[in-house]
Amino acid sequence: MTITAPDFKKAPAPAGKRRGGGVIGNTGLYVATGIAALLFLIPFYLIVRNALMTDREITGENWKWFPTDIQWGNVTEPFDDVTVDFAHAMWNSVVVAVLHTSGILLVCSLAGYGLARIPYRHANKVFYAVLVTLMVPTAVTFVPSFVLVSSLGWVDSYQGLIVPGLFSGFTCFLFRQYFLGFPKELEEAARVDGLGYWGAYWRVVVPNSLNFFAAIATITFINGWNAFLWPLVIGQDPSAWTVQVALSSYMTNQTVNYHLIFMATAISILPLLLVFLFLQRWLVQGIAQTGIKG
Repeated sequence: MTITAPDFKKAPAPAGKRRGGGVIGNTGLYVATGIAALLFLIPFYLIVRNALMTDREITGENWKWFPTDIQWGNVTEPFDDVTVDFAHAMWNSVVVAVLHTSGILLVCSLAGYGLARIPYRHANKVFYAVLVTLMVPTAVTFVPSFVLVSSLGWVDSYQGLIVPGLFSGFTCFLFRQYFLGFPKELEEAARVDGLGYWGAYWRVVVPNSLNFFAAIATITFINGWNAFLWPLVIGQDPSAWTVQVALSSYMTNQTVNYHLIFMATAISILPLLLVFLFLQRWLVQGIAQTGIKG
């Protein structure tokens, strides 16, 4: 004899009521999402539009939605400019952003994990000291940081661009709060297998926290790519310029090359779009979930 469990599913609502409420709610959601997406895409449209125009059309009195004659030659103009090595500046930004992101993930995740999991009587004091650093304005530490980097001979070098930013108190705080919510049962099972804190971190915690790591990596990479003031001060030689410093060189007191600025800007944001498209799945999961595999 086969016994089947009774079906306790809730009876469906009347068709007319369900369709009416659902259609109105979904329509409003789609309209709001469409408006938000349109507003978000307007800057990208302006960048691409102006990048493929001439300076005369950009600054003309009559607004044009699209270029009269698309200037495809503008695409290679940033790389043909002999005054600014734009390709090398792009490479510098890639190196700085990738190493900066990797360093932040390693240093801050280890610090956050230590504060969250390793028993130490002064752990709270160290954590409060990290929080205090968040209250110190960046302008206060800017000059001492430059003096230290200069005394080490790191001006116009990758070390000077990367090392001072390898720790972030806010990122450390985020990792600590995340690891406090990480299931201890997984780490205890790892210790039963003979792993210590270091082994549990690398073999259990990190593989099950990739979503959260991806979310932090995306934000950190964008910040590292868009950094301007510190690379401007440290990269005094054109060979050490990042892409943001190179973009600023197209605007001088005498001339402003509009189409060149917009084309270089369009090219400079392509790596950010690629990183976002590659990490968006993990980014969304890292925000919506705890990062633990099911």
